[in-house]
Amino acid sequence: MECFNCGCLLTENDFCTNCGADVRVYKKIISASNRYYNIALERAGVRDLSGAAESLRQCLKLNKNHVEARNLLGLIYYETGEVVSALNEWVMSKNIKPLKNIADDYIEDIRSNPTQLDTLTQAVKKYNQALNYCQQDSVDLAVIQLKKVLSMNPKYLQAHQLLTLIYMSQEEWDKAEKEVEKALRIDTSNTLTMRYMKEIDLAVSQEEGKSQSKKKTKEEKNAKKYKSGNDTVIQPINNKDSRGLSTILNIIIGVLIGLAIAVFLILPARIQTEVSKVNEQVAEYSELLTRRTADVQEREGQIETLKEQLAQTEEALEAYTGTDGTIAAYEQLLEAVSLYMQEEPDVMAVADSLGKIDETYVEQEAPDYFKSVYQELLVLIGPDVSDSYYQTGMAEFNVQNYSEAINYFLMAVSFDETDSLALYQLAESYYRNEDFENAVIYYNLVIERFPGKNSAVNSRRRLDTIAQQQ
Repeated sequence: MECFNCGCLLTENDFCTNCGADVRVYKKIISASNRYYNIALERAGVRDLSGAAESLRQCLKLNKNHVEARNLLGLIYYETGEVVSALNEWVMSKNIKPLKNIADDYIEDIRSNPTQLDTLTQAVKKYNQALNYCQQDSVDLAVIQLKKVLSMNPKYLQAHQLLTLIYMSQEEWDKAEKEVEKALRIDTSNTLTMRYMKEIDLAVSQEEGKSQSKKKTKEEKNAKKYKSGNDTVIQPINNKDSRGLSTILNIIIGVLIGLAIAVFLILPARIQTEVSKVNEQVAEYSELLTRRTADVQEREGQIETLKEQLAQTEEALEAYTGTDGTIAAYEQLLEAVSLYMQEEPDVMAVADSLGKIDETYVEQEAPDYFKSVYQELLVLIGPDVSDSYYQTGMAEFNVQNYSEAINYFLMAVSFDETDSLALYQLAESYYRNEDFENAVIYYNLVIERFPGKNSAVNSRRRLDTIAQQQ
């Protein structure tokens, strides 16, 4: 264990032998963090992935630089199909420990297999599309999309859970039970999965209870009761004697009726019977033809209705994809990560992908892991992108194309706020373009942010000149 103040190895004492810092509480915090990590290892060993992830998050709350905990948390996210969250943890782990870090191998495995990364990305897109279908009550389309998702990524836990929920809403308990069992094989102690399992078991047991109750009621109807002392005896009804007598009487009556029919009515009745059968069959065929015609018309109407619903769904999907930045934001972020992980990354292409993400979505709606990956990529590519925009801006400045130069210097400053030259040249471009109001703003920013540099001295001179001109 190293001292938090000077980095020296700590001894059994409650203070650092090098700098004298009090490390008693620090040791307890690190020990608690390591204890949570060990608990997570035990839970992950029995595939209690939810419990392991919770322990790892507690570990990282106490020690955010715990590299092994971040690597294990990334593996858990990857195992449950959350690729973006896994990459987020591995990238942060790599920044904490750049050398001899197994996170390099995990990232390299994904980078060396772009087909797999593309498949996982498509799975995420189709899962989001299934969510959209559920919100539109297009449950059948959602089931189709979720089955495609699970064919691409069978370990996508959230897809199994959503498909289970859909089957439960349709009371298809056998299918729901199969899906929830698959989810439990991925994560044995997931709270949501266990809740679904409990609901399914309760529903199945209620249905079995109803069927048994009906059977019991039927048996009681076919039984008779009588008193024996203080006890009530239930005995099945035995109609053996009455059945025998009625059978004999029925035989005698049947013989008499048969003789009468044979003597008086056999031939005319047979003819009439055949005619009646033919008439009945004709009537049945006519009725069947009428029903079939009505069914055909009804199905044609259903087909037209389904076509209209499909068109509305496609329009809604197009509108959703175009207006709501959620799906587009994830696509652009994954594209930026993929471009950056190439052997010779094109930072300008990465910047272009990040620039297509709506900043309002990032600031107000995006989850924390999304913001973390987004900001991390900006930090990694910022200096190189800023320098590229700065060089282009200087080229436009030198040919006195100040309007274009302003645009490039603004981009350079947005990617690297520590670049004093880019900020000064932005102010100078406004000055040369005779936009003195903006020039004053950015000259003051140069003085405020970089007071000890030559650019600040030059900015003060320009401000004096502008004041004299006014």
